[in-house]
Amino acid sequence: MGQVTVKGLCKSFGVVDVIRGIDLEVNDGEFMVFVGPSGCGKSTTLRMIAGLETITSGELLIDGQRANELHPADRGAAMVFQSYALYPHMTVAENMGFALKMAGVSKTQRALQVGRAAEILRMSDLLNRFPKELSGGQRQRVAIGRAIVRKPKVFLFDEPLSNLDAALRVDMRVELSRLHKELGTTMIYVTHDQVEAMTLGDRIAVFNKGCIEQLGVPLQLYNQPTTEFVATFIGAPRINLIDKPQPGASPAHSALWGKLLGEGTASVQRVGLRAEHLKLAQPEEGIPAQVVFAEHLGDSSIIHLRIEGIAHLLNAKVTANHGDCKAGQIVGLMPDASWALAFHADGRLTA
Repeated sequence: MGQVTVKGLCKSFGVVDVIRGIDLEVNDGEFMVFVGPSGCGKSTTLRMIAGLETITSGELLIDGQRANELHPADRGAAMVFQSYALYPHMTVAENMGFALKMAGVSKTQRALQVGRAAEILRMSDLLNRFPKELSGGQRQRVAIGRAIVRKPKVFLFDEPLSNLDAALRVDMRVELSRLHKELGTTMIYVTHDQVEAMTLGDRIAVFNKGCIEQLGVPLQLYNQPTTEFVATFIGAPRINLIDKPQPGASPAHSALWGKLLGEGTASVQRVGLRAEHLKLAQPEEGIPAQVVFAEHLGDSSIIHLRIEGIAHLLNAKVTANHGDCKAGQIVGLMPDASWALAFHADGRLTA
């Protein structure tokens, strides 16, 4: 079992409130991701679960047992950090089995547990190597293996892929997903990378200023964000936000707002629309916009557009065969209003 429950969890450093009353239940066997910008409290929450930070107030339960005062070693959790923190003078096998050795586990049993972890991580042929002989991805797998041998109830990952290059990050995301399916153990994973969050998490908790802004499955957060913050943080490229036109606004701005929202929307102050829901057409067929820059990604292109009267650029994601736009070109915008998200002045989604 590996159920983690937090009730009214708070953390303060002096007079500064870092975590402001979090309630969350992580189910047994679930892959939960904490995502948010730097300083939002996601890593601090993870460290409180691990026992590396004291809890100011609130309650932490692991499998129904209060864990606030438990020593980190007694919580049944194993943590993998951003830094590999491997002993350079020890082999892979010795690094993975060190915690077991300190716990008094016999040499024979250590070898069995390390061997099993190495099989799971597909690194049995690396057990006699030293850290300096490994790639970054291999070193991170050793750090994960060091956690696996302890057979924890809960794995805690604190931005474990941040030190890897882009290609290795993709490979390691696949490995972590496979590992979770094979072990079936509860995993809580902290990242600031929304792509990692979307691809790995069964559910995602979006943190903002010490609180959980929204909790849900990946596509729910993408398609049905409850706040502007979640809408802008989840998804790449960033969602387009269009302010309500004021008296004297440009015809193009007013036309775009009208296409997205129509009449009877007095309380709405801003509308969001994903880049893939903003289509391009001939100038006379849509709302006129000027191409500023085109990012050609191979299978698709991101077109950055300027509309008269709107201060910031809008993004349209189009298929490769529609991405031959040139800077300065005038195109027509055809928004799909069925995907429009309407927000109040306080940033909350309208009902």
